[in-house]
Amino acid sequence: MSKPRVLILGGCGFVGRNLVEYLVSNSCCSKIRVADKVPPQIAWLNDSNKAAFEQVEFKSANLVNAGNVEKVFNDDDGAFDFVFNLAAETKYGQTDEVYRERVLQITKNVAAEAGKRKVKRFIEMSTAQVYNSDKGVSSEQSKVSPWTAIAKFKLMAEEELSKIEGLNYVVVRPAIIYGVGDRLGLTPRLIIGAVYKQLTEVMKLLWTKDLRMNTVHVSDVCQALWHLRDAGPSGEIYNLADKGDSSQGLVSEVVSSVFGIKHDYFGSVMSNMAKLNMSSVVEDSNEKHMVPWADACQKDGIENTPLSPFLDQELLYNKHLHIDGSKIESTGFTYSVPTLNADKLKEVVDDYVKLRLFPASLVP
Repeated sequence: MSKPRVLILGGCGFVGRNLVEYLVSNSCCSKIRVADKVPPQIAWLNDSNKAAFEQVEFKSANLVNAGNVEKVFNDDDGAFDFVFNLAAETKYGQTDEVYRERVLQITKNVAAEAGKRKVKRFIEMSTAQVYNSDKGVSSEQSKVSPWTAIAKFKLMAEEELSKIEGLNYVVVRPAIIYGVGDRLGLTPRLIIGAVYKQLTEVMKLLWTKDLRMNTVHVSDVCQALWHLRDAGPSGEIYNLADKGDSSQGLVSEVVSSVFGIKHDYFGSVMSNMAKLNMSSVVEDSNEKHMVPWADACQKDGIENTPLSPFLDQELLYNKHLHIDGSKIESTGFTYSVPTLNADKLKEVVDDYVKLRLFPASLVP
């Protein structure tokens, strides 16, 4: 039986590069094509990413343009069996119009093309931020109430999939994804931890240790995406979250252990007072972190890095990301990284230090 042909949209991003590496290292496919508007040469790939990308075909494409989408799907050697849509704007704090174009429109374009070509399965990457942000744990059947702008348009994108005739699809809603190559998940908190090591101060955080910040390692996300190519019926949604029920307390403990610092919380009363003037509080906080980070980069001769301690205001409210990721296990999937731990976060830092994107002077 011949191996499948795979198209990865947004394949140079955080999850995309890890999926490419997973599929190449496990010899899963007869062909892999990656389409992205950012070429691999300027995507800050590490050595193992680069080696994997040598085994795939790359197409430069802005998928907002429907004409580009058709070209990406065209291949003289035949049709693609599976399409993974990881293409979307991932930066927080953008306008609705940016997300409408770079989240919703992209999904509508690529899913329509996938439906037209009758691909065996289309796998859409969404987010667990679509759920209600109260303390309760959310299953796939729980109430949706998106609490970030990205999530609002991700949910709209999900809803478009069911309207496409003949499209065989599944949707994944991951918790906070972390691992080598992460920039926007837990990495800003790692950088903030490094900054407090430099400042020799206690890292103080809004709210309390009980704020749920569920996590999932990128290796499990990649394995889940590949698993779902032929697991579960069309139209299903699957949450992805590890077994650790990660909270701000656990994340802060692990970050503190990596950098040998202490941490504390402002608590609910002080944080609710701060909420009354949140934009000013967030601006002051980011400024406090950005200056020492820039100083450390300069000291270590790092002239350019995509990494930043900046945290968008959307992520600093008392919003719980609390989901049940067990449904996918009923299809035969097993999580390989059951809990967030210091070793896995240290891997992220060490990789960026090796790439000269993270100051080695900040690492114990």
